[in-house]
Amino acid sequence: MCFPVEPTSPTALREPFFYNVDTKALIDKLPEDVRSNDICISALKFVAPNVHPSILNHSIRTFLHAYDIAEDEGSAFEDERLHLLFAACLLHDLGASPNYDGPQRFEVEGADVATDFLTSNGVSKEDAHEVWVAIACHSSAGIAEKISELSRLVRTAVLIDFGKKMDLSEEAEDEKEEIEEKWPRDNIEKILGDEVVKQAVKNPDKAPPASWPGILYRAHLAEPQWQGVNRAF
Repeated sequence: MCFPVEPTSPTALREPFFYNVDTKALIDKLPEDVRSNDICISALKFVAPNVHPSILNHSIRTFLHAYDIAEDEGSAFEDERLHLLFAACLLHDLGASPNYDGPQRFEVEGADVATDFLTSNGVSKEDAHEVWVAIACHSSAGIAEKISELSRLVRTAVLIDFGKKMDLSEEAEDEKEEIEEKWPRDNIEKILGDEVVKQAVKNPDKAPPASWPGILYRAHLAEPQWQGVNRAF
């Protein structure tokens, strides 16, 4: 049996906002290996009420892309370590949620919550740390791809979902379209970019100059009246 953890970020002191989500309907659309895994189901139930539905769909699409890669590679993350892959993907943008808007970069806030969630559900500290690294580094180009297998899978899947990986096979492109039909994009680029920038506006320390949040924040400062997708996304 798995249990969700209570919020651990400083924002737990404020009244949180939760989305009304039909988690059963979400679970029914996921692969059987996920539906039969207690930690995966608990992770979904934990994340879904805390993030914008567009970010939730992005996180699920990220998992499905990473799952396909792991399956093609014969990786343990497609089998006995599936729960770690699912948790890393589902929680990788949790720090962008107002409910977890702590003082650190959104990637680190999410990584910290993921560690608490996993260890509270019986995952070893070593495995939880591997998930922490994958989430904390997922926006760090050139680092995420090298630091660990899990980090590479998450980073590559994120790039695929945002159309930044251009060498996909025709089969992979078709799979991507099928995934997006089931889990719509719903303006994810604008929604995620705006959430990250909102945090930086309140606390610029969350957006160091060379970081992805910092790049988005500088683009916002250059055109504060711009209402479209952040030009640096």
